[in-house]
Amino acid sequence: MAKGAPPRRDGADHPPKEAPAADPWLVVGRIVAAQGLEGELRVLPRTDFPERFTRPGPRWLRRQQEPPQPVRLLSGRQLPGRELFVVRLEGIANRSAAEAIVDRDLLVEASDRPPLAEGEFHLFDLQGLEVRLAPAGTPIGTVVDLIHAGNDLLEVRLSEGRRVLIPFVTPIVPRVEISEGWLEITPPPGLLDA
Repeated sequence: MAKGAPPRRDGADHPPKEAPAADPWLVVGRIVAAQGLEGELRVLPRTDFPERFTRPGPRWLRRQQEPPQPVRLLSGRQLPGRELFVVRLEGIANRSAAEAIVDRDLLVEASDRPPLAEGEFHLFDLQGLEVRLAPAGTPIGTVVDLIHAGNDLLEVRLSEGRRVLIPFVTPIVPRVEISEGWLEITPPPGLLDA
């Protein structure tokens, strides 16, 4: 991890690496409401990449475990001062059509992952990493999730089964080796205690 850069979430609901089957889709948002009368939709993002909602191109819609349906994103914008985006999809031209697709997930192909700057990570790449205790490199658990709560917190399942939250900051997580499947922590006293 370089310069304390936070991980970038893209498809936060994607299953962890330890899941039995890899999902070829990333959930990047959820349609939560119709916006106005001309078919626009409000989307709650599940990604840190705003271009998922502003750059036109292919997307997919899925309700629960149904097969994804292709759709084309025509345009999008973020609502000022809010986390929500407003998007326009091809073929959705009025409020009734927009209301018919509320509560569906907005997807992209898992292979469509934006490039990252040095020191940034995709959330999905962190899930399943072995957690090692510095300086000896002793394995102590596995990353199961990342929680956004002011500072990002790694949720780690320790070897004995207990879960702990570890601040994802450079002084505590000085090394992340995605290609080798591990990260190293230097926890302050008491952080791993029950």
